[in-house]
Amino acid sequence: MATLDQRRPQNVKGDVYVDETCIDCDTCRWMAPNVFHRADAQSAVYHQPTNEAERLAAMQALLSCPTASIGTVDKPKDIKNVQETFPIPIADNVYHCGYHAEGSYGAASYLIVRDQGNILVDSPRFTPALVKRLEEKGDIRYLYLTHRDDIADHEKFRDHFGCDRILHHDDITAKTDDVEIQLTGDDAIAFGAELCSIALSPDLLIIPVPGHTKGHTVLLYKQRFLFSGDHLAWSDRLHQLHAFRHVCWYSWSELLNSMQRLATYRFEWVLPGHGRRYHADKETMRQQMHKCITWMETVR
Repeated sequence: MATLDQRRPQNVKGDVYVDETCIDCDTCRWMAPNVFHRADAQSAVYHQPTNEAERLAAMQALLSCPTASIGTVDKPKDIKNVQETFPIPIADNVYHCGYHAEGSYGAASYLIVRDQGNILVDSPRFTPALVKRLEEKGDIRYLYLTHRDDIADHEKFRDHFGCDRILHHDDITAKTDDVEIQLTGDDAIAFGAELCSIALSPDLLIIPVPGHTKGHTVLLYKQRFLFSGDHLAWSDRLHQLHAFRHVCWYSWSELLNSMQRLATYRFEWVLPGHGRRYHADKETMRQQMHKCITWMETVR
């Protein structure tokens, strides 16, 4: 929990603050950009909330901070109401779970609500308040893990919900060697018969994208929502879609090849684990993908 005696001097005066335990994961800055910014390689409050929308976003960021580095001078009386806003709607039946985990360095996770069974995309922090809200949305049928880095509390969600976890075999480690569904190969996999679990669901496609890690995959839903893990995200600095060169653990050349293959698919949302999300019409997204590839070809 954030403490006043560690409050960063870069915060403006007021109720909300960030303390020195911040790990610079960027969560609060994209969740509440009107309140938080980056200052000296950590987050800080540059504008105290002045209306209900800013206050809500700041408190959602407080609950989502993986290291509990955000605090308030006065005990927040609205925190229970804020807990009720999770998971946070994105579009249609897709939600941002919040409650990011330190073990995943603050990666975002998502929920897809479906009649055939809800899907958790990557693992949030296992927190009673979030678990209760997930239960209210219906049981979790699958916990789809994009890659080995963002597994967080996957075992706790498996134990609680009895969900089947999905991860590519090439990203299996000692922490995930008991995952129920271990994917193989480099071909896209339709969600359903190939997983031997549910009726064929052509609106869900798992696409292998080796690069960041050897067994990284992404999930394409309804040809609209791309859950991209650490493969692809929006960069505010570059003002375009990009890949993470400085944290490419397996192969940059393979990542480029994967991005070229991914560019043949159509989608409107990029929902990453790390980095910023992006939404555009399919033609704009196509152009952005080619812009990303052109940029990647210049980076070594």
